[in-house]
Amino acid sequence: MEMPAREARPEDGAGRAAPGREDLSSRIKEQKIVVDELSNLKKNRKVYRQQQNSNIFFLADRTELLSESKNILDELKKEYQEIENSEKTKTKK
Repeated sequence: MEMPAREARPEDGAGRAAPGREDLSSRIKEQKIVVDELSNLKKNRKVYRQQQNSNIFFLADRTELLSESKNILDELKKEYQEIENSEKTKTKK
């Protein structure tokens, strides 16, 4: 069975000044699942990427999609860490 890959999109939070801690946490969890699913696929499985703002899916390269998903996860974790550090700094003052 071929499964479409869903990825967290950086533009999801583009309209907001700063994503909330809970929102960021849920996006990190979602992205971890995407990375795990892509990592556990057999080499010959097909992966599809959803076209932004549409119900159209296009065939994608599994290794490239996995790499992009890991990068997105790293960025989300970094952003979450920055929020935590800024909250700690505010409480110390």
